[in-house]
Amino acid sequence: MFILNWWNSLGLASQFFFCVAIPATLVLLVQTVLMFLGIGNDADGIGDDIPDDVTADGDISDGVFGDDGTSDVTDLEGLDGLRVFTVRGVVAFLVVFGWVGVVMDGAGAPLYATVPVAAVSGLAVMLLLAVLFRFAMRLRNDGNTDNKNAIGVSGKVYLTVPPSRTGEGKVQIMLQGSYVERNAVTDDTEPIPTGCEIVVVGVSGQTDLVIKRK
Repeated sequence: MFILNWWNSLGLASQFFFCVAIPATLVLLVQTVLMFLGIGNDADGIGDDIPDDVTADGDISDGVFGDDGTSDVTDLEGLDGLRVFTVRGVVAFLVVFGWVGVVMDGAGAPLYATVPVAAVSGLAVMLLLAVLFRFAMRLRNDGNTDNKNAIGVSGKVYLTVPPSRTGEGKVQIMLQGSYVERNAVTDDTEPIPTGCEIVVVGVSGQTDLVIKRK
């Protein structure tokens, strides 16, 4: 009875924000518990952010590197193409949106100010989670990957690779089970433009890959 009376005493806006905040918080708690128990995808975002058409041996199907244009390669080392809209990101947005709305509405803030502030707060948390995920993946990739294992792997040019090793470009490949971005050179006499499919044929120095058109 007390809960019912309390609920009926709330305004419509507060009821809405509570309806968003409470279920989202419960889902987030369940996700966190499952993560610590080792159930489900690692940290939720990691499994969701790797496309389904990546095979276990590192080969990448035409859905990623093909010409259909339906999928982009995720850059795990830069800030381009952040995977903001993961399951955990959306849940975090709803949690922050709901509770910020509850607090502001309870403090008497007008609805036209509460909704934008709550939405911006939620989006900020989503972006923060994406940046943290990208940073964690970069640390994991830099510490564990060996460029020699990239030889024979297919990929896609991210920044144009100049001809005849006159400069460096960047490519995105699947290396040891993770998407990575690497500097690349080529012995081809023509530049290899952005979006072109390539294959790694060697390693130059400690950081550069030698590539050719696929």
